[in-house]
Amino acid sequence: MEGLDSFVAVGDSFTEGMDDPAPNGTYVGWADRLAAMMSAEQQGFRYANLAVRGKMLQEIVDEQIPLATALKPKLVTLCGGGNDILVPGSDADALAEVYEIAVADLRAAGAEVVIFTGFDPKHTPLLRSLRGKIAIYNSHLWSVADRYHCKVVDLWSMNVLHDRRAWSADRLHLSPEGHRRVALRAAEVLGVETDDAWNTPWPPLVDEDWMTQRRHDLKWAREHVVPWIGRQLRGESMGDGVVPKRPELLPVCD
Repeated sequence: MEGLDSFVAVGDSFTEGMDDPAPNGTYVGWADRLAAMMSAEQQGFRYANLAVRGKMLQEIVDEQIPLATALKPKLVTLCGGGNDILVPGSDADALAEVYEIAVADLRAAGAEVVIFTGFDPKHTPLLRSLRGKIAIYNSHLWSVADRYHCKVVDLWSMNVLHDRRAWSADRLHLSPEGHRRVALRAAEVLGVETDDAWNTPWPPLVDEDWMTQRRHDLKWAREHVVPWIGRQLRGESMGDGVVPKRPELLPVCD
């Protein structure tokens, strides 16, 4: 990571940091955690986070990529398309074309780019039906990374994220520990030294019986899936009225 003294994170709720709450009412998240690790190694390090929850990929390209290139960072992390994938009828091939435009713009501006694949949802009820679409999208992202010489954080292969403790109650956003492990994985990809390993086994977990699991699944669908569908039908987004939490390249404060 030598010479990577400025870092801009772009994306949606995953990169904004939901659901990893900070004391000031915002979110921490893997990107903030990664920035702290990089700052400890790199003198004069600066960091910005332009990600906003609920953003679709085209919105990320239109709203965040121009801001990121204008900041002229040495490193940009890009994760987007997850919200699009959730929409019925969305096209993974078309999404990948939009994603490539963003990568091309960032690389043309001189930034190193780190790409994040999508998660493997095989352990998440209702979302596992999207597994094939996500796999196709991920294959495109690997190809984009190869064409533009980008590093990749392969979330799909992170088996530690199959543990329910890696996720918040909505099963769509990582828990604080999930974010910490993704930050450690990204640090490994970038060659940043850390004191811990992202794939440290979880402590044993007491298994729930089938009936308890189904009750939890129904509660999750009622409290999180149904409201999400309602927002989609109304054309609303969790990000309406939300601004980036860290729009300027600034030193990382302890």
